[in-house]
Amino acid sequence: MDLKIAARIAAVLALGAAMTAAFMALRGDGSRDASSPRSAHPGGEPARVELARCRDSGMAAIDDDTCRKAWAESRRRFLRPSRPVAPNAAPSIEKDTRRLPPPQPPTTSRAEDRLNPETVAP
Repeated sequence: MDLKIAARIAAVLALGAAMTAAFMALRGDGSRDASSPRSAHPGGEPARVELARCRDSGMAAIDDDTCRKAWAESRRRFLRPSRPVAPNAAPSIEKDTRRLPPPQPPTTSRAEDRLNPETVAP
């Protein structure tokens, strides 16, 4: 067997092994405990457990008061504005005059001078 062919075969096998290892690492092993969803979110989101229960109960969840409360809380958290907004507040329209150029005296063009002879300088 030629040395070039053997090197190519080894490179292809190494690349395949590396891709397989990367795929297995990204896929995960699935050994998380499914009975404890709070362990996946240590900061705690207790409504998630209730929402999952309501989702799994199907159409019966419509009549369940606990599910209605969980859905209302989820909507409130999802639709809450990121910062409080004053109702009907007009935006501030103040200009920062520090960055504006100094006012220039009005200049007239020669065409305006011909139309208005009173303003022409002697």
